[in-house]
Amino acid sequence: MTLPIFTTTEDPGPDFAGLMRRLKVPTLPLMAANAASAPTEFRHGTTVVALRYADGVVMAGDRRATEGHSIAHRSMEKVFPADRYSAVAIAGAAGPAIEMVRLFQTQLEHYEKVEGAVLSLVGKANQLGQMVREHLPMAMQGLAVVPLFAGYDLARHTGRIFTYDVTGGHYEESEYNATGSGGRDARTTIKLGYRDGMARDEALELAVQALYEAADEDSATGGPDLIRGIYPLVATVSAEGFAAVPDDEVSDRFAALIERRRTEGRQP
Repeated sequence: MTLPIFTTTEDPGPDFAGLMRRLKVPTLPLMAANAASAPTEFRHGTTVVALRYADGVVMAGDRRATEGHSIAHRSMEKVFPADRYSAVAIAGAAGPAIEMVRLFQTQLEHYEKVEGAVLSLVGKANQLGQMVREHLPMAMQGLAVVPLFAGYDLARHTGRIFTYDVTGGHYEESEYNATGSGGRDARTTIKLGYRDGMARDEALELAVQALYEAADEDSATGGPDLIRGIYPLVATVSAEGFAAVPDDEVSDRFAALIERRRTEGRQP
């Protein structure tokens, strides 16, 4: 495919996904209309969580990908920077989800370059919702993608969290949320420990505990792999921007959690 050429009177516009549609370039994987052609087994990402703290938001995700009843991958990445001030985490069909994240990242970068300004956080949430809605035909064939979006609102000076359904509907959460196969157990853990205005360390501790408890109840959610040194991905988004929490800090927090459970006489 050759690159498109625009005349001086034509404006490609700030909407990268819309531009691709105008040029009839598919931006997400396509499937046959016949639902019978859908695969019976595919790689599936599981549990991701997000919660607000005093300076922004914490987002975390386990590393396991399943394929049917088997573990397909032990170190899948599910938490990504969308741009400097936002992050997106994925659950659902792994392949389409990663492609959606890449398109979303390109969309935000394209908008900023064309407009010379960063899209508002709500605008970013709307853009992602449109991409999820365009993915609906694949979701109806069993390849659903359910992202979790969070970021730091530069206008309101606070962290904000948005959840989605397969139709592209998006909803703002006031404090926290989790999605994926272990989402219910993760949400319950956060609900019991959450309080408004938490410090960064407290929020990280609660996110780690939520994923640990989800892995304890849900076979598709991967807990810390002490032998291989694989731990969930954790990141923060604040006024300073997106920042991945170092692996050493994440491993130390899991080690402390496991030791605390041993001390309390509970099974780690």
